[in-house]
Amino acid sequence: MSFAIADVVAAVAPGSEAAAQRVETHLELLTKPPGSLGRLEALTIRLAAVMGSLDVADLSPVCLLFAADHGVAAEGVSAYPQEVTEQMVINIAEGGAVSSVLARQHGIPLEVVDVGVKQTIRHPRVVSCKVRPGTNNFVHGPAMTKADAEAAVRVGIERVMAASQAGRRFLLVGEMGIANTTAAAAMAAVLGEWTPAEVTGAGTGISDAQRAHKVKVIERAIAANQSASDPWEILACFGGFEIAALSGAILAAAAQRMPILLDGLMTGVAALWACRLAPHTRDYLIASHVSAEPGHRLVLQRLGIEPLLDLNLRLGEASGGLLAWPLIESALSVFRNTATFSSAGVSGPSVEW
Repeated sequence: MSFAIADVVAAVAPGSEAAAQRVETHLELLTKPPGSLGRLEALTIRLAAVMGSLDVADLSPVCLLFAADHGVAAEGVSAYPQEVTEQMVINIAEGGAVSSVLARQHGIPLEVVDVGVKQTIRHPRVVSCKVRPGTNNFVHGPAMTKADAEAAVRVGIERVMAASQAGRRFLLVGEMGIANTTAAAAMAAVLGEWTPAEVTGAGTGISDAQRAHKVKVIERAIAANQSASDPWEILACFGGFEIAALSGAILAAAAQRMPILLDGLMTGVAALWACRLAPHTRDYLIASHVSAEPGHRLVLQRLGIEPLLDLNLRLGEASGGLLAWPLIESALSVFRNTATFSSAGVSGPSVEW
């Protein structure tokens, strides 16, 4: 399969205000005080706007997890060595990672895609779509070429289109890649016009001193790539292959009217980038949680979406989305199965003047 990026971007349409209004009206008829389920009701209305209807019996979710390595790992910005990317990809595929456990618990298919892992991974449950074995160290220049960035975006598009053609209607996204919080923080700083210190966190659990070093590394990267201004230049200079693939997946899901359950900083930055190309992508985004990474909260605020959970997570791997999934199911179950005041013979609210 081959899909033109421009065609996918052009296909991203606004959510349905009419469907959202119908669902909002029905929620007011259910046997509960109006608005008493708080943001769960807002979530239901958002899902209606995206999907057009909440009558589908099965949401048929799929979780796509993109993996890649980063040349900036050579700067000592992570608590773990680079070979952990390959090791964790295999662990996820074997079912031993947190994301594997949660996906299995909820019966959600988990597809692991190698977009740019440094090592060659030969595993029957890892989809090989490698653009290149890791990015360049962006403190010396662009992380990748624009052609490589486009290739990685197309990987994300193609995996979503394949899932859609297989009947999947709801997308969860995640990533794996040592040093990818450094790449994501650099992209966030440039896209959002924040300082590196504002968006840089502990990642895999580095010390305060290591975090200060990480900030300086990002500052060097921005200085080395200061000409980057348009979205494609920013992605090529500061991104990773998995971040690019996430961006493509998010664009393709929005074009297919699939709700998108984001995870942490990397997926948030990918969504922010996708919204630069197709602003209506924002209508399809659901923030599963806000992570411990300071840049993540800023990105979600810029996207204008509130997180469902705040558990101080910093794992990645789509773990936040998988943890939030029961809230999605509960919101739709309440909407579909709760009696109305009329059907239950319950008196509705009275108004006192």
